[in-house]
Amino acid sequence: MSEQNEMIEYDDEAAVEFIHNYLAEELQKKFTEDTLYYILDVMCDFYEKNDYLNEEDDEAETEKLIAFIVEQAQKDGVGSFSPDDILMVLEAEEAYMNTIYSED
Repeated sequence: MSEQNEMIEYDDEAAVEFIHNYLAEELQKKFTEDTLYYILDVMCDFYEKNDYLNEEDDEAETEKLIAFIVEQAQKDGVGSFSPDDILMVLEAEEAYMNTIYSED
């Protein structure tokens, strides 16, 4: 495997920029960079607490993750987000992951 084909390390700053640019314009206004950093942190907390690093039931995991983010954001006073809005952020984050971990 050449150096060009090696995995690139996850970069929070690049991820937030990618996610923000990936979102539709109305969601770009709703999710500031700080909010996106917050969501990435909450995602990490969710995975650490729940040990959801398997691919057995992705749909159930995603639903639980979305509910967790919505609840934590409300609880922490970050904002009130719909599950659909959070799903769009998660899809944007997954698209970022695909850009850094794809095989060329």
